[in-house]
Amino acid sequence: MAVDVMARVLVAVLGSGIIAMLISRRYNISYVPLFIIAGMILGPMAALMPRSVAHELFDYVRVFGLVMILFTEGHNLSWKLLKRNLPTIATLDTVGLLITALLSAWFFSFVFHAPFLIGFLFGAIISATDPATLIPLFRQYRVKQDIETTIVTESIFNDPLGIVLTAVAVAMLVPEASGGLFATFSSHLGVYGAAVVYFLYEVAVSIAVGIAVGAFGYWFIKKTKIFEFPEIEIFSLFLAFSGFLIGESLQASGYLVATVTGIILGNYKVFSRREKPQVLNRVMKAIEKEVHFNESLAAIATVFIFVLLGASLDLRPLIENLWGGILVAYFVMLVARPIAALPILKWWGPKEYLFIALEGPRGVVPSALAALPLSLAMKYHSDVLTVYWGEVILAVTVITVLASVITETLWVPFLKSRLLEQETVEDRMREYHKKKRARVS
Repeated sequence: MAVDVMARVLVAVLGSGIIAMLISRRYNISYVPLFIIAGMILGPMAALMPRSVAHELFDYVRVFGLVMILFTEGHNLSWKLLKRNLPTIATLDTVGLLITALLSAWFFSFVFHAPFLIGFLFGAIISATDPATLIPLFRQYRVKQDIETTIVTESIFNDPLGIVLTAVAVAMLVPEASGGLFATFSSHLGVYGAAVVYFLYEVAVSIAVGIAVGAFGYWFIKKTKIFEFPEIEIFSLFLAFSGFLIGESLQASGYLVATVTGIILGNYKVFSRREKPQVLNRVMKAIEKEVHFNESLAAIATVFIFVLLGASLDLRPLIENLWGGILVAYFVMLVARPIAALPILKWWGPKEYLFIALEGPRGVVPSALAALPLSLAMKYHSDVLTVYWGEVILAVTVITVLASVITETLWVPFLKSRLLEQETVEDRMREYHKKKRARVS
């Protein structure tokens, strides 16, 4: 790709991104649909960016962007809050994730008359939630902190797990795209048995590698005393992508490795209680610096993912599948997600359950994975995963992301007023001190 073409793309994406952000701030609406629309204007509508260029860049940006986003999200996960809401989060990120994918797969296959495995690939892609656009609204309307934490933490884990589930679906449809491990499992266990074992392998190995990389990162920062700019920022990037490459080389999930690595680094106080306080304080300041740096990179990556996704779209399949896509999108929001969340009624009241079930918009991970089936179809010429189905999955995923983000941001105040009690800042502080006294006693 020519340097001047790359420069024009960078200017177009960053320029349209800042305009979308200004509009988002001015009218208090989500920036996600604006980024995608901006990309559609640059690409298929105005032809300012060739679709082939956008598609090629998107394949690279989605990898870099997802690693940075998941690595940064991991840092922001509080171990204490995770433990407090662990049953709900674990249920939503295991049973809930799988039920969402399966129900979405069935309905997609029903609406578009697709083979079930094609539907399952779509279901896996849109299984991950992304409440990033909801957090400002949650705080504006003072949504109860435990509910906000549950929805946000669920997303931190189901982002990489959704990617793992997508890898399993890809392995079932295009085994040659997944290396030899899935083929080895399937020769002994059959396709569906291999899918289960492959999923468990990816999760277990990725978590183990992530813990090891995170522990190494903490040890290295402490021993080498790289506490200042730019060493700590450069090392954090090295750590994130090293973990990703190690995970991928073991045919596990590099994205889950990056997430777990971030969790270990972000919760070093919990895992290093015997460390000297002065050492912990210096490491804390270093970690804070690299988190701020990585948050900036993650924000830039988010702009590129959504804008390039819009620019890489072909409007014809988007229009042809519009009404079917809208049906699927609202089925995911109003049927699949609430059914998948039913087990959490064990820990939450009916109103709290309903709020959690209706606030699970699809975002950056489904958007980053949306074009994957089309890329695989063009590369491997599969008899099942054809270019046609790649285009349909791309179109319906974009429609689902747009519909869920727009709808679920608009109805936050309505759901809050009807389903949840008002929680003031004083209530949060009172609850915090109450739990603090309970821990001391």
